[in-house]
Amino acid sequence: MTTSAAGRPPLIPQPPATVAALRQAISQIAPAALPAFTRELDQAADQSRQGSDLAPLQRFIAQWAVYVHIQRQPDLAADLRRWEDSAETGDAAQARRAASEIGRILDEAHSAVGLPTR
Repeated sequence: MTTSAAGRPPLIPQPPATVAALRQAISQIAPAALPAFTRELDQAADQSRQGSDLAPLQRFIAQWAVYVHIQRQPDLAADLRRWEDSAETGDAAQARRAASEIGRILDEAHSAVGLPTR
């Protein structure tokens, strides 16, 4: 298990990128997100069935793997929330800086879970 930038270990190890493992991780680190996880899983499954295409499910799993990667590191999750707040409430310069930092955090999370960055 690696340590976060603040030197603290993550709350849990990064789970495999499967629906069951991600659901279990979310129930441990962010239980309030479970309804959104379930709703979005249902939508992705419906889209996959309608289009006979696995891409919606793959996007769902990638999105939630990144979410778990960030949320299992409380300092990183707090940083992301602060940048999101700054993007919403700051002036144009603050919003640009916040967008850059949010992008950096998301790019690093994508890379950490083995996904391509933007």
